Amino acid sequence: MNYQFQFEPYQRPFKIPLKTAHGIWKTRTGIILNLTDEKGNIGWGEIAPLTWFGSETLEDAIAFCQQLSSLISIETIFTIPDNLPACQFGFESAFNHLNPNPSVDLSQLQYSGLLPTGETVLTTWKTLFQQGYHTLKWKIAVDDITEEINIFQQLINLETRFLEETGFLKIRLRLDANGGLTFEQAQRWLEICDLINANQELIEIEFLEQPLSISQLELMLELCDRYSTPLALDESVANLQQLNSCYQQGWSDIFVIKPAIFGSPKKLKNFCQNNQIDTVFSSVFETDIGQNSALKIASELLLYDRAVGFGINHWFTSYIKS
Repeated sequence: MNYQFQFEPYQRPFKIPLKTAHGIWKTRTGIILNLTDEKGNIGWGEIAPLTWFGSETLEDAIAFCQQLSSLISIETIFTIPDNLPACQFGFESAFNHLNPNPSVDLSQLQYSGLLPTGETVLTTWKTLFQQGYHTLKWKIAVDDITEEINIFQQLINLETRFLEETGFLKIRLRLDANGGLTFEQAQRWLEICDLINANQELIEIEFLEQPLSISQLELMLELCDRYSTPLALDESVANLQQLNSCYQQGWSDIFVIKPAIFGSPKKLKNFCQNNQIDTVFSSVFETDIGQNSALKIASELLLYDRAVGFGINHWFTSYIKS
């Protein structure tokens, strides 16, 4: 079967620039595409590259789309090269939109809300919690470590007091370093996390995400052995080759998977179903089109009681500019 193909680039500005260990991000750019079958049904997909995670650039993706015919085959969709992982996701998602799995149920998913960095977190966390995000994620390794730890301890105190006063059961916190810590700094954070988890019933540090760079897997495995707070890989498992490599080298803690830049959803499903890994599925700040496709993957593959990292829409203005 052949499909009519159309695409359109977009720009989506953040309300407030997102600050991470990779730098400051002001505008999310990507491509919305659609496939139309012979009956006139339309399947939507999104290409949302994240170059510093190792995906193709937006320019690469646009060039790939431009060289395609307006009429493309199933074979074309499923033979996109691995160096275009965001394109693989976008085209397969559009195909899957036309050929949906009727058993997928998104209603049972829980969501993790992304907090702002720095002191702003102390005045904004409660709003997200009251909106239903009982798992919250805070990015670290952005400012001075002493300052961040001080803010973090204030946050823990505020949340504990709030839970004691209101009777809510628990808040889960995720710390994401985006590979920006040294080994010594990671140890310092994990010592604090272990103390909180050992002495707190109301606050759980669910995991420390990607404390070190992708070249330091052995040191992260060492941290897993030394501390009780779980670690999660993110940048280290950005695609199937990396995921398989880390798995083969013995990583048994958590894998954070970003479907929109990972590559082929079909290959991702095969790996997860064959290996039964502990996963957290996470956003790359894609639009609702990409989110919906990624969440369908998460609902099929999530084995443990972990919130999906898609509580990010509050970071954006309400419009998309082409």
